[in-house]
Amino acid sequence: MKKLTIFYIFFLLSSNTFAEQSLSLKQATNTAMADDPWLVGNRQTQQALLAQSVAAATSFDPMISIGLVNMPLDSFAFNQEGMTQFKVGVKQKFGRGDSLLLVQQQLVERSEQQPLLRLNRQAQVKVNISELWLRVYLADRTIALIKQDRQLFEQLVDVAESSYASTIAKTRQQDVIRAQLELIRLDDRLVQLTQQRNNTLQLMNQWLPEHLLMLPWPQHLPTLPTFVAEFTPLALAQIFSRHPNVLAMEKNISAVATGIAISKQGYKPQWAVNASYGYRADSPINQNRADLFSVAVTFDLPLHMAAKQDNQVKAAIANTEAIKTQKLLLLKQMIAQAKALNSQLIQLEKRHQLYTRQLMPQTHQQAQAALNAYANDSGDFSEVMRARISELNTTIAGLKIAVEQQVLTSRLAYLFNQVAGDKS
Repeated sequence: MKKLTIFYIFFLLSSNTFAEQSLSLKQATNTAMADDPWLVGNRQTQQALLAQSVAAATSFDPMISIGLVNMPLDSFAFNQEGMTQFKVGVKQKFGRGDSLLLVQQQLVERSEQQPLLRLNRQAQVKVNISELWLRVYLADRTIALIKQDRQLFEQLVDVAESSYASTIAKTRQQDVIRAQLELIRLDDRLVQLTQQRNNTLQLMNQWLPEHLLMLPWPQHLPTLPTFVAEFTPLALAQIFSRHPNVLAMEKNISAVATGIAISKQGYKPQWAVNASYGYRADSPINQNRADLFSVAVTFDLPLHMAAKQDNQVKAAIANTEAIKTQKLLLLKQMIAQAKALNSQLIQLEKRHQLYTRQLMPQTHQQAQAALNAYANDSGDFSEVMRARISELNTTIAGLKIAVEQQVLTSRLAYLFNQVAGDKS
């Protein structure tokens, strides 16, 4: 009877169920990017900057003046005095130097920064969704492994209780109690994993609709691209200089550098042209009076603005250098992250090989040997429990290593500006 039960346990260990539909990593990342409101807002920001650039290059509107000049107060007669005029004038003001064109250029440069920011945002979303998706996958597969082993432990409890009830077998009461205790511990792990899974799904809900999150996860990890970060710092700097985040910062540097030229335009005078036409009435004795035309050019002399302009230029130069420093720090940070991630991946690969080639097969063989020995009444029940718990923990640890490899790979994919999605 015990051997038949053991055979049933072996059947439980080898059985698997498959879902017809599942939420792939590629589907999750594509949906998150398609529904990201940040991208919509960024496109609107770009449109606003382009519209502002057109407005900034537009010249000042001319100013029209209409009035009576030199009207005599004693009679208010328009034709009494020769100086009395009905005057119409126009004034056209011009920008300082090339300030209008430079402001337009600066706004265009800031608008050109927005598509690069969108590319960087999409890459960040892929990393975030990938990590969350992999955490749910880890929880799902761990829950499946524990549930599978729980059925085994339930059978072992039945076997232990039956064996203990018979006076022939050598099963002890403490063996039955330990089997029941392991069941309780497995239930506790299931509760914790379910809570972790639900928390991760809540975080994913800001990116994905609930009906997608209700789909099951695939039972196999996606195939992610492999990266080799064994480059010199100079080579990595050249690679990362093409990253959207770095290119966006370069556009910002160009825009701030244009601000230096804008500040220097403050040293130049601002010009304006005034033109006016004066109509005069004939004299009281019908003597013809000539109409008058006036034209003048005006400009200011920024003599007292020197200190102000000097400081504005200094501030613009300092802002440019500060952003250049931020770019340098960003490149150094990306290089350090790439090296750290690559080092972690190398060590994880060593552990992965150790688990898949040695630890997992050996713990499985140990568990089977202990189970066979107990089935033949030549083994100890406590040894069966220890072997099965060891095999379960080893399998879960190997799964964690595989998932962590994918998490680090997705982060490395962001640095190398690659798509971290599954190829299926």
